[in-house]
Amino acid sequence: MGGKSRGVTLTIFAILFALLALSNFIKPFSHDPGTTFIFLGSKMSGAANLILAWLFGTLLAAYAYGIWTMRKFALPIAYFYLPWVILNTILFGMKNRGGPQPSVAIAIGSIAIGIGVPLASLIILRRRRAELD
Repeated sequence: MGGKSRGVTLTIFAILFALLALSNFIKPFSHDPGTTFIFLGSKMSGAANLILAWLFGTLLAAYAYGIWTMRKFALPIAYFYLPWVILNTILFGMKNRGGPQPSVAIAIGSIAIGIGVPLASLIILRRRRAELD
């Protein structure tokens, strides 16, 4: 682990990404039709939901493991994941304007957490890249 601790913040982020990976793995098996994987702003169903949810679940599990073990491969995943989240968020908002909308506070909070956690993890990993094995 490079001789240094990952610290509290990266530990929390690793746990959050592991939970997000778990969430993706179980989405295809939900009985709630609203619980699906979102790909490029569109809700998936059927085989596409299963394949994409598991693909991104695997990516997030690898990311969580990379953060937890302070591995270098976590940084490229961070560079991929942040723009993906931003793109997916924008496209989802554009494609789903007619549906029910959350309150402004919930929308702002969701966006802040949804983009803030990947952004903060990228910044911290980048600053600590010399410590990554």
